[in-house]
Amino acid sequence: MRVARSLESLEKSIVKKRTRKNKLGERVIKIIKGIRERGDEALIEYTKKFDRVKLLPRELRVSESEISAAFNELDSSLISSFKLAIDNVMKFYKEQMPKIHKIKEGTGKTLYSRFVPLERVGVYIPAGSAPLISSVYMSVIPALVAGVKEIVLVSPPRKDKTINPFILAIASLLKIKEIYRIGGAQAIAALGYGTKTIKKVDKIVGPGNEFVTEAKRQLFGEVDIDMLAGPSEVVILASKGANIEYLILDLEAQMEHRAGLGIVITNSRKIIRELRKKKIAGFALRVKNLEQGVEAVNRIAPEHLEILTKKPSSLIKKIRNAGAIFLGESSPVALGDYTAGPSHVLPTGGTARFFSALSVREFLKEIHVISYTKRAVQEEAAVVEKIASLEGMNKHIESVKKRI
Repeated sequence: MRVARSLESLEKSIVKKRTRKNKLGERVIKIIKGIRERGDEALIEYTKKFDRVKLLPRELRVSESEISAAFNELDSSLISSFKLAIDNVMKFYKEQMPKIHKIKEGTGKTLYSRFVPLERVGVYIPAGSAPLISSVYMSVIPALVAGVKEIVLVSPPRKDKTINPFILAIASLLKIKEIYRIGGAQAIAALGYGTKTIKKVDKIVGPGNEFVTEAKRQLFGEVDIDMLAGPSEVVILASKGANIEYLILDLEAQMEHRAGLGIVITNSRKIIRELRKKKIAGFALRVKNLEQGVEAVNRIAPEHLEILTKKPSSLIKKIRNAGAIFLGESSPVALGDYTAGPSHVLPTGGTARFFSALSVREFLKEIHVISYTKRAVQEEAAVVEKIASLEGMNKHIESVKKRI
């Protein structure tokens, strides 16, 4: 554990850790171009090249029998575990659905917003050495609750052409039937532009490696995306007397993520001494008081924030930048990763300054509805005329005055 001398030196270390070493832009451009121009042919070519799996066009889509077979292999205790996690996430997001509030004025003016779900969403599920099985329900459920009719899953194939059976089983529980055995930047491009086999989507969500993230970045605008996610990270804000065993366990849990980043901010000399003894890859910063600690948290803008203090809830209103906050010693990040309810798809790399956690609203379009009576037009016509005349928009003025 490296102990930073100041917040500024800590920030420099974090930036260095977060900065990508590989220049992926040009490589991803070529992959996207290949998919856009050659569709399925390029998709099969890239799957053979990058995943070492040779597919036929008819093998791109996972059959319904393969999905149901994966579910049938589950034992009852595992099904119960998946259902509990799914129920928790479903309950949380059902409460997020926005309510329609109409503004009605006596003159006959009515204003409100309609919330319309996206029609088709693509969900990317990584499947490397540690397949993110939980990301299936964490990514799909907000879209389901929002009312998205078509949800398509993509995940890289294993050497025998299969997809991790637990990914398929959870998809079956969620009634997702459209799944493709493709991964990497080529999968993102296929979702973004469509191919003969795969219909294009309106939005792409879900975590992935640097190639997936770069492809999402390049396709933003052609389709919507959730966020540009990087390696997972946690900041633990701990005061004197915090349980050091819990703190170290949570740091070690964070290091199980590929390129995971763990940071401890504390006003305790004892915690710093204990961390120096441990060979944990991460950073620590000692601050004079918790106010300085909160300032450091807001500047780092972490994906996960654990608050291990005597009165953790007292700091909530002071935290402006974090993807998710875990309060107190009984709330480890691991619960948020699997069962708590809110999605673990969260902003990383300091983007919690402007990105939010995955939510139902990510899958809804807000459409404004405006209705006037003639009397309501009369009330505002003079104001429209004054402002529009400053902009030289004479036909705007005429279109309003004609109504009265």
